[in-house]
Amino acid sequence: MTKVCVIGAGASGLPAIKSCLENGLEVVCFERTTDFGGLWNYRPNQKEGGTVMASTVVNTSKEMMAYSDFPPPDKWPNFMHHSFVLEYMKDYAEKFDLLKYIKFNAEVKTIEKVDTLQWKITLGDGKFEIFDKIMLATGHHSIPVYPQFRGLFFM
Repeated sequence: MTKVCVIGAGASGLPAIKSCLENGLEVVCFERTTDFGGLWNYRPNQKEGGTVMASTVVNTSKEMMAYSDFPPPDKWPNFMHHSFVLEYMKDYAEKFDLLKYIKFNAEVKTIEKVDTLQWKITLGDGKFEIFDKIMLATGHHSIPVYPQFRGLFFM
């Protein structure tokens, strides 16, 4: 059986896990934090990685941002506060029984090609696993980027 590694348990990682399962693949998801949700999991004291602000409301309607096989509840606002987005993701993960495939507090340190067919994933604790395929779902906001202006200093 093909063994797939999904890195990141956020908005892309959760459906990646589900898709692997639907296609009969063995899947393991590594999430470096204590919970899923990625950017949408508001963590005000987080020192690294991306997180929404306390006031964040999506600028895309719930119908447009929804997973195609899991519509958000009708009673929820059309433009959802981040807490609704995280609750939606939680409901999705529970409905499709995805949580048991996620290893939390598991930071991926390196990805190395072992041979033409396999990859070695080394975690922060030094342990490693070998996979046939890898899906990166870390998001493009996982590392904040701040503009640099000559002569301007941020406090």
